Amino acid sequence: MAKIKAKTIPEYIEAAPKEAQKNLRDLYAILKKAAPGATEGLKWSNPVFEYERILFAFAAYKTHLNFMPTPSALEPFKKELAKYKTGKGSIQFPYDKPLPKTLIRKIATHRVKELKEKDVKWM
Repeated sequence: MAKIKAKTIPEYIEAAPKEAQKNLRDLYAILKKAAPGATEGLKWSNPVFEYERILFAFAAYKTHLNFMPTPSALEPFKKELAKYKTGKGSIQFPYDKPLPKTLIRKIATHRVKELKEKDVKWM
């Protein structure tokens, strides 16, 4: 898939393929709620949330949504992630299956907590 040219996360979602947009909007809402005060932006043409370092990123592909919360954030959820294709610090969610919102919320909340415990200064 060609890189999406956008300047904000909402622009990225709007420019994504139609089949990706609902999942992208749902994921975006979950991450905004999990990381209040985090900075939103685009890095490497992908949406990111950060606070002194990247909390998580995500991206739309032809057949799936990729959520990248870092390897350490995925570790506690290995069992729940067994039915998904995962990489070192990423998870693929196919568009033809429901987005596991509860699982995403738990992973995102864990990642935020993980950074807070590492003494990152939060607003």
